[in-house]
Amino acid sequence: KYIKRSEAETLRREAYLAEQKALQEKKQAKFAEKRKREEDAAEEARVRDEKRRKLEEETRRRREEQAAEEERRRRKRLGLPELVKEDSADDGAAADGEEDIADAELMTRLRELEQPATLFGENHRARLKRYRVLTTTVTSGPIPTTLQLVDEKDMRVSGTIPTDKEGRKLLFRQLASYFTMVLREWDKALSKEEKRDTFASKAAVNAMVQSRENMVPLFRKFEKDELDDDIIKPVVEIVQAAQERRYVDANDGYLRLSIGKAAWPIGVTMVGIHERSAREKLHNGERGHVMGDEVTRKYLQSIKRCLTFAQVRWPPEDVRQLMG
Repeated sequence: KYIKRSEAETLRREAYLAEQKALQEKKQAKFAEKRKREEDAAEEARVRDEKRRKLEEETRRRREEQAAEEERRRRKRLGLPELVKEDSADDGAAADGEEDIADAELMTRLRELEQPATLFGENHRARLKRYRVLTTTVTSGPIPTTLQLVDEKDMRVSGTIPTDKEGRKLLFRQLASYFTMVLREWDKALSKEEKRDTFASKAAVNAMVQSRENMVPLFRKFEKDELDDDIIKPVVEIVQAAQERRYVDANDGYLRLSIGKAAWPIGVTMVGIHERSAREKLHNGERGHVMGDEVTRKYLQSIKRCLTFAQVRWPPEDVRQLMG
């Protein structure tokens, strides 16, 4: 039987389309089967991880309960009072010393700052902290700080250390303002030098940059009011003497702070029949110096470098107040 060429072409096209359709269906079936296997494997892994997590939590809880029970028995055996278990603070509460903001108002303020109202997994406390960071003003200067710097006429510090919170904050603002002024003037003085490629010029620039970097922890302690009183008083004494251009007195304050007044155990530790003199001063509770901390040592040395520059920038009227 003879057929037309057009009919043969039509039959061939239909057979080709049917074959392609069968191949496509077979491919889709394989893909669906593979996806089902992957989903089943992921579900099994999730269930396995969930079981492992629950087992770890149960083990940790049992271990904590066992440790708490042993501690309770020990305290009971020694006659000590029982420990009171403190409840953890609510995640939605604001941190101590911070004013809480309603969640709806907080989101509105964040939108006004063109910031996301909320982030994935963010609770109220984290959102409030993010808002505090965005609205905190950082002053521009050699060392950026959140403290509001005062004018030069208000930088003079008094010899007394205030005990109230506002007074201490003002004192830290004055100290930060003075050191910022010294570092800024130091930078200006070095930028005016013509010969910058000499060894002495490079060493001076490196000393200034290193001092600026080492004083960053001091500024952070100013911001958080975490500076110890046994360091605040000598630093205030040093700054007050430097502001009055009494650089020798400021250097003496630095030496007292760095070396200290406590007795040094040299030659009085080997006690024979007779007790040596000054032995009773070895254990009177005084620290020999505050240089044991590396961070403290660095920013105290930076203060000394600031004094060295200050006596050149603001020379004293009495030449006897020049440091050697």
